[in-house]
Amino acid sequence: MSASDTTFDYVIIGAGTAGCLLANRLSADPSKRVLLIEAGGHDDYHWIHIPVGYLYCIGNPRTDWLYQTEAEPGLNGRRLRYPRGKTLGGSSSINGMIYMRGQARDYDGWAELTGDDSWRWDQVLPHFKRHEDYHRGADDLHGAGGEWRVEKQRLRWDLLDAVSQAMQQAGIPASDDFNRGSNEGVGYFDVNQRKGLRWNAAKAFLRPACFARPNFELWTGAQVARLMFDAVPGGSLRCTGAQVWTGTELVTVQAHSEVLLCAGAIGSPQLLQLSGIGPGDLLRDLGLPVLKDAPGVGANLQDHLQIRTVFKVNGVPTLNTLAGNVWGKARIGLEYLLKRSGPMSMAPSQLGAFTRSDASHAHPNLEYHVQPLSLEAFGEPLHTFPAFTASVCNLNPTSRGTVRITSPRFEDAPAIAPNYLATPEDRKVAADSLRVTRRIAAQQALARYQPQEWKPGVQFQTDEELARLAGDIATTIFHPVGTTRMGREGDPTAVLDSQMRVQGVAGLRVVDAGAMPTITSGNTNSPVLMMAEKVAAMIRSAPAS
Repeated sequence: MSASDTTFDYVIIGAGTAGCLLANRLSADPSKRVLLIEAGGHDDYHWIHIPVGYLYCIGNPRTDWLYQTEAEPGLNGRRLRYPRGKTLGGSSSINGMIYMRGQARDYDGWAELTGDDSWRWDQVLPHFKRHEDYHRGADDLHGAGGEWRVEKQRLRWDLLDAVSQAMQQAGIPASDDFNRGSNEGVGYFDVNQRKGLRWNAAKAFLRPACFARPNFELWTGAQVARLMFDAVPGGSLRCTGAQVWTGTELVTVQAHSEVLLCAGAIGSPQLLQLSGIGPGDLLRDLGLPVLKDAPGVGANLQDHLQIRTVFKVNGVPTLNTLAGNVWGKARIGLEYLLKRSGPMSMAPSQLGAFTRSDASHAHPNLEYHVQPLSLEAFGEPLHTFPAFTASVCNLNPTSRGTVRITSPRFEDAPAIAPNYLATPEDRKVAADSLRVTRRIAAQQALARYQPQEWKPGVQFQTDEELARLAGDIATTIFHPVGTTRMGREGDPTAVLDSQMRVQGVAGLRVVDAGAMPTITSGNTNSPVLMMAEKVAAMIRSAPAS
């Protein structure tokens, strides 16, 4: 490579959800050279695009970083698989495809925490709408014609319809749209698909627009080893670029304007720490220079922990029975081949609901993901008996965890410690949420299917028993956020200011879920797109330096 090949206006690290959108928006200016760097490969693996293919992408080194958590005290010493996308499109290439913004109160809370009213719901809504292509068309709360396709699911199940009716009988209202500011209710999730195929960020924002632009460059199979800095007058730093391992050599790339770190809530704090920005004691213990002692880097990890309850049923089809033999699998495959519908078009969760764990909560604090199937653990075979799974998570956990590097080597995975169920509040919500699930299963709408609680089991009733059981059976929904959080300027525990600039470092922003001060009340992928859209607008409107 010549020197001109490695000098750009913007260097974007991570071709995931945020990185793809930023690459699209910033390279729209033909006078700016944009480099997008991705550690994984191209998204040309067929299972990325078939919706049910997430089963073959998670845990696959071709598409997943293969992280695991540390042994979690709140999970009774268990470690969890912790998938993160390692391919073009990032986690949007392996996730559940659910289109979910969260609740208006989430963003109003961000405004309070950052001191910046531009994060309020009514201010971020235009950034959601700008890239949206909503199946019902545009209205006051939805956009149409954008790159991010939102469709109805191409399936229905008698069993899920009955669960929906039972939830309504239990006091949860019906909803046909979870994305209007209050997501309370029960209904089928909208999904990021186009005609029965996954719609990831690479399809939406890189093809064909970026690939047709001479000022845009994409490197795949290229892992950033560390960021590069220059000292500037007054003792602060400026990020000037990055060192990139191409598989054969380290190449230094330079950024005239900005480096945009979009490596996700795990990868971004890892890279900051490797580069000398993080908790000083940790860096010194590993023999790394401390360029900026920033204790918030890798702190404040939040995630949604789901508690999977399984109910055996009778007299109704489930995926356990439909896919239980070769003829059933053949019928499922043929339906998808001919119609792009049926079980192979399924998102991991089809029916959703948002409600309260008890009446004291002013807003819904629980999210349900309901599936017409059951299995012992993700990645294992379906059970041989007909059953459905109702997974429930605490939308607003108070437990906080960490992401910390374990060596100076960029090749080594960091230690991920979510610290699930570490607070009395989270353990109480876990116990109460299991009671809500039992109340739903006891409604008349499900009686004809004779639901029997198979997991965890009706013999467990007390708060202590249910919280311990949650530790035994709960698993992540893969929503890590908060590890490079935004905050008020001067807050020593905040990593970023309200424009997602690293505090005390010029020329460097972090644009991914790690920037969230608090986790959104729902799935996190589409809020990250909104954040990237908002940052792109900030950059484009900034005066030339």
